[in-house]
Amino acid sequence: MNDPTLAIRLRDIRKTYESGAMKVPVLHGITLDVVRGEYVAVMGPSGSGKSTLMNLIGCLDRPTSGVYVLDGVDVSKLDDNALAAIRLQKLGFVFQGFNLLARTDALKNVALPLFYAGVPARERAVRAAAALEDVGLGDRGHHQPSQLSGGQQQRVAIARALINDPAVLLADEPTGNLDSKTSDDIMALFDKLHAGGRTIIMVTHDEAIARNARRIVRLLDGLVVADVAVGATA
Repeated sequence: MNDPTLAIRLRDIRKTYESGAMKVPVLHGITLDVVRGEYVAVMGPSGSGKSTLMNLIGCLDRPTSGVYVLDGVDVSKLDDNALAAIRLQKLGFVFQGFNLLARTDALKNVALPLFYAGVPARERAVRAAAALEDVGLGDRGHHQPSQLSGGQQQRVAIARALINDPAVLLADEPTGNLDSKTSDDIMALFDKLHAGGRTIIMVTHDEAIARNARRIVRLLDGLVVADVAVGATA
């Protein structure tokens, strides 16, 4: 039965990749709940399965077996088109490399998910301008990425991720390309978003960055080996 307090419900999630006759198991049975409004960091060494897990949570891939309920929708068995629709409606993505369109200004970059959702141009412009204002870039709407600092580009990416009011914000190494001062600024923005009720799941290899979250989930060899509130022994 679905729990309305949960943004994400994973039950015995397993993922095996096949290459010809060879099978490579990566996730060995992940069971995890994320309550609406939680701020969770996912950590683990290379090969631990964290990237695979984030791809599954982000509906970029589907599990080999197990149940994944996202914002009340069982997405475990959806086809590619349905997964794409769910991604657009319920998820926002922030990447290490920003992933902005180089020759497109900040407003149009932020509005891109609305374009794919079929929102009229006038409404897209209004909502994109408001989103940029929310991340402190209200005066940079007509700047292209090359005219913005790394921190400003990441703020544009965050505004884009939030434009559809997603159920979950997924951040993959969001400070990986930023210096320490800019990283602190971006983490302060994530704190503000969390305080406003956003559900955030962040992958990071950086212990200091992870401790901005309120909960740290650690993976090793495709299993959850620790799941603790920040402030406890992690």
